[in-house]
Amino acid sequence: MNRLLLPTGAPSLGGFSSWLVVTGLSILASLAVLLPFFWLGSASGHDFEFHVASWLDVAYQWRHGVVYPRWTAWTNFGFGEPRYIFYPPLSWMLGAALTFIVPVAWVPAVFIFLTQTFAGLSTFLLLRRLVSGRAASLGAVFYAANPYALLNTYIRSDFAEQLACAFFPLLLLSALRLATLLDKEKSDLSAIPAFALPFAAVWLSNAPAGVIASYAMALLFAAAALLKRSGSIAVRSASGLALGLGLSAFYLLPAAYEQRWINIAQALSSGLLPSQNFLFTGMDDVEHTWFNWIASICALAVILMAALTALASRKMASAVAPPEAANPLWRSLLLLGAVATLLMIRITSPAWTVLPKLRFVQFPWRWTSVLAVIGCCFLAAAAERRRGWLWFALYVGLAVPLGHFLVDNTWWDADEMTTQQAALSTGKGYEGVDEYDPLGDDHLDLPKQAPVLRLLAESSNDRAATPPAGTVVTIAWLPNEKWVVADSSTPARLALRLLNYPAWRVTVNDRVVEPERPDGTNQMVIPIPAGHSQIKVVFTRTPDRTAGIALSLLSLLIVLLLFRL
Repeated sequence: MNRLLLPTGAPSLGGFSSWLVVTGLSILASLAVLLPFFWLGSASGHDFEFHVASWLDVAYQWRHGVVYPRWTAWTNFGFGEPRYIFYPPLSWMLGAALTFIVPVAWVPAVFIFLTQTFAGLSTFLLLRRLVSGRAASLGAVFYAANPYALLNTYIRSDFAEQLACAFFPLLLLSALRLATLLDKEKSDLSAIPAFALPFAAVWLSNAPAGVIASYAMALLFAAAALLKRSGSIAVRSASGLALGLGLSAFYLLPAAYEQRWINIAQALSSGLLPSQNFLFTGMDDVEHTWFNWIASICALAVILMAALTALASRKMASAVAPPEAANPLWRSLLLLGAVATLLMIRITSPAWTVLPKLRFVQFPWRWTSVLAVIGCCFLAAAAERRRGWLWFALYVGLAVPLGHFLVDNTWWDADEMTTQQAALSTGKGYEGVDEYDPLGDDHLDLPKQAPVLRLLAESSNDRAATPPAGTVVTIAWLPNEKWVVADSSTPARLALRLLNYPAWRVTVNDRVVEPERPDGTNQMVIPIPAGHSQIKVVFTRTPDRTAGIALSLLSLLIVLLLFRL
């Protein structure tokens, strides 16, 4: 049978030496991607400030004993926002951890280095089940420096999605096992948790990537069940998907439930709609159109590479092997790649409207993340041909000018990280994000240099009223706890540099009170009586978070039990 279309399960490089070789190659590929960083500084892409601010804020909270932050300390210039409830934790935890290990200016480059090296290793783990060790090594190098990785590195600075993409090869490998598409590898109960773990890792890295992974894996499982006419595949795959979501429930359940408390609709504001971001789509915003064309060029490079290598594999197979050599594995991969390509084109616009949550992916070209993995599989298959290494050489020849083009079209700043750190150390803080702004607030109207505490007149109707005589003293101003003592000659209101959110529990002299808010913003304003007052504001654990943690612990217990069976 033809090795291109049937998994060999027998790589030509074996054991420790093969891993040593592929580790070295993945490191070299990652360093090649990072070469411009050594003389230009950090690539400050579209999402750079968002991620860096998250890392530094988390590191600040860790120093103050908050192990798992939910509320930011320094966004909205100190007013905060519930970012960590809605943004998956793995990337901001890794970034924050790196700030304790390496100089802060190195953190973005080290993050990319670790992520892309891991991406190469995980790809090798997948490909060595499909092709020879030599071809698997070439495919691993391709994935570590594929066009979509270059786009994320230089133009987007979407570190969270880069981390999610590094898990995609492991997710595909575990899905192939669960769907019994790998020859000579039986799928037992342990295949269910083996799939659930990387599936959860994708969701805990990046939410749009989680949506893409959910649809992609559901399609792969459906194709496998139909091609193999097996109902058990459908049952096992549904169990794996449910278990993976259960493992992620400590994040997913609060993120889904508490969306009603924020301006989540801003995630689909103008410029972020799928209809405005299909391949080579233009709009009145020239800058947005140019960015979309850059992303489309990278997507087109992956599409062409996947298509050409798939055709090369099929062409060789047709000459020496019967049609049935194209087994369900490769047909399923081809179907998944075709659907991923179609979803980037405007013709599939109705699907983006009808399919649940798909619109929150925002950019259809994000499906390049899936296609890049599929392209690696077919490139590795084509590399097994005689002189197949020429496919890899062709990619390198195309990647160098593509990388040069991306480097020339991004913003480089050697001082970006230190500037971000200074914003925290000086107490200035960072800008917030529209979609995480609590309901009733417009974070653009918040003052950038608001005092931490300020006494106001008792009535909000008379803005010209003189604030009462009194003093306010901060006892503790921690990320999730605020303790204040106030003495006022008359009843008054106390304005805090803090936004209202249902998770904040406010007590005045041990009595729970409902905070007020000024017009135009959702700043927390607390009514206090005359005389001495003790005010405590504590960020509590809401029932949805408790339920999410319980569901994740239950899912983890099921994972452990299934591995033991």
